[in-house]
Amino acid sequence: MKPRLPFAPASALGPAGPAPADAAPTLADQAYDRIKGLIFDFSLMPGDRFSETELAEHVQVSRTPLRQALQRLQREGFLQVFPKLGWQVAPLDFDKFDELYDLRILLECHAVGRLCESVDRAGLAALSALWEVAPEQRLDTPAAVRDLDEAFHRSLVEGSGNHEMMRVHAEITDRIRIIRRLDFTKPPRVEATYDEHGAILRAITRRRAAEAQRLLRAHIEQSKLEVRHITLDMLYRARQVG
Repeated sequence: MKPRLPFAPASALGPAGPAPADAAPTLADQAYDRIKGLIFDFSLMPGDRFSETELAEHVQVSRTPLRQALQRLQREGFLQVFPKLGWQVAPLDFDKFDELYDLRILLECHAVGRLCESVDRAGLAALSALWEVAPEQRLDTPAAVRDLDEAFHRSLVEGSGNHEMMRVHAEITDRIRIIRRLDFTKPPRVEATYDEHGAILRAITRRRAAEAQRLLRAHIEQSKLEVRHITLDMLYRARQVG
């Protein structure tokens, strides 16, 4: 019997990621976005193996654009390929995640320092309106808070005005997304995120760079510690809930 891949029918998937502003997405781009979505949604788990034939049928794309998408994901560290054995979702590499979190801390703390010195800080009011709210006004849906959290940290780096920092930070965010998503399945972490983001924003608003950087570093370090507690069993449970 032909093995069945552990993901939903292609029709159940959301649309592929947004196209570049100056061009429509190619078939390879669409396949790339859909496969990455399967990884981030835990439909394809770390360590799962699959063949190009199986995945081509699921993603509904021909082999050439599919292979281009797979090779791109391999270069980015999401997939591994084994001659004559097929493809595998890269296993969790906690040492690599530690390195990515360390780099993230450097980038975001530098960005916060620049933001404290900046004249144009129009985005701070919008962030405060989202995060400095009364407990009864806080969102309690993990997926919603997760997306807002990612946008919060992206906004801090964008506030630096450094486009190369933004590019590298976006790559780091992509690489750690699969494990970062699990952080918001725990109600205490959702509450802590609101409290910690609010404290960071208040320090930035008052131009207290050292305090803001200290708070931000502690905030990210806590997430880094949580990563070490992640197990494959947690990932499987997250997939079942999804």
